[in-house]
Amino acid sequence: MKRFVKVLMQAPGAASLALFTREIWANPRAMGAACPSAPLLAGSMAARVPRDCDGLVIELGGGTGAVTTALLKHGVPPWKLVVVERSPTLAHHLRQRFPQLRIIQGDAAQLGQLLGHDRSKKIASIVSSLPLRSLHPATTRAISQQFETLLDAGGLLVQFTYDLRGTRTRWLPRFRRVSSKIVWGNLPPARVEVFERQA
Repeated sequence: MKRFVKVLMQAPGAASLALFTREIWANPRAMGAACPSAPLLAGSMAARVPRDCDGLVIELGGGTGAVTTALLKHGVPPWKLVVVERSPTLAHHLRQRFPQLRIIQGDAAQLGQLLGHDRSKKIASIVSSLPLRSLHPATTRAISQQFETLLDAGGLLVQFTYDLRGTRTRWLPRFRRVSSKIVWGNLPPARVEVFERQA
């Protein structure tokens, strides 16, 4: 098992950076980050996911796999992790890099539909790298409605943002913010917020 996870977590380095750069030039508004997440940011997000809980962990905006790697390193079993990526190019890259994971190419605004048979399973946590504060408000509302529908009471949403002010998120009315931390070691610095789904 350890050897399997080690193979999954091998970093592609310069190839990932080049791929990320091409994607951000092609569609800058859809990309959630200015550059690939640093290990400190990815690790900080992954650390907020409970390792001993029942249910799936859904990662939104898998990108080049920095957070995916951190989640596996944190101890999320591969069979519990589902990664969703909108870009066909990045989804293909993730499938090549993590062949034993379920990688779904599609829009998080249709997350329930994308999950298919996995929708009937409990979802313990959603880890999101989506640029929710910069997307069109209607898109943000559609995605947040997916969060509300798919997470049971007590489920966690882990989200990062470049807005360091820690302003209230009005698009999550049924969630309570339980932690908020700035990761200064990322470029640019980012805030990791954790929200709990309320009953």
